Amino acid sequence: MKLIIKKNIALENPETRNFLADSFHVDNTEKQPLVIFVHGYKGYKDWGAWDLMAEKFAEAGFFFVKFNFSHNGTTVDDPHHFADLEAFGNNNYTKELSDLGVVIDHFIRDPRVDQDKIVLIGHSRGGGISIVKTFEDERINGLITLASVDTLDRFPTGELLESWKKEGVYYALNGRTQQEMPHYYQFYEDYENNIHRFDVERATEMAKAYMLIIHGTKDEAVDVKHAEHLHILNPNSELFLIEDGNHTFGAKEPWSDSHLPDDLNRVAEKCIEFLDKNLK
Repeated sequence: MKLIIKKNIALENPETRNFLADSFHVDNTEKQPLVIFVHGYKGYKDWGAWDLMAEKFAEAGFFFVKFNFSHNGTTVDDPHHFADLEAFGNNNYTKELSDLGVVIDHFIRDPRVDQDKIVLIGHSRGGGISIVKTFEDERINGLITLASVDTLDRFPTGELLESWKKEGVYYALNGRTQQEMPHYYQFYEDYENNIHRFDVERATEMAKAYMLIIHGTKDEAVDVKHAEHLHILNPNSELFLIEDGNHTFGAKEPWSDSHLPDDLNRVAEKCIEFLDKNLK
């Protein structure tokens, strides 16, 4: 079966700005479940081994989409680098949820997509965004979190918060690129103004979709306790732990191997098995 890959599809969001998406699917006449991958903080659609993961899902019979949030720091002209730090600093959860809605609305219209089978796969902070979106959008009936946070309240506190408010910006070092990434205070204000909407715990409890929670036991960025907590909040979910797995399940940027790292391959196979059982 021929694999069809479309890179850098331009999407328009009048609430934010234009951004890019990729689609992966096999060339057949059957309608396929739509699987949308949601990247996390300092993430982007072309990072590491995400392309290889997308191909594996497509070959298993899914219409797989990954995209860049409009304000993740990449641009439509340079999707592989954080070329627009001003946009990065002006990102917030409202914009990310709006972008995700645009992605769903765009690809659900594709004639090869089964509109009754829509799945979100969220990595890290993208997991929290995916949980909230799944609660808000009843079209979504499958939810998979990879190394997900259990709260979107991941901001400085105390004197650091007061300093952020006073200065209007704080910077976080990107260890890979050595860029000082700005975070403008509007990010925190957006959270405070929509604190009930962004309640990941409540959304996890209320979400009606089939839910799979995957986490590495040695995640250095988001402790495995976050996964265990999500599973407690939604006891109908399935919890799958990768023993000794890290935050990106063995992948890194750049990824030059032609095969998925072992842990990420296990993750993909578990996701496909879960979706085959519950959605196909």
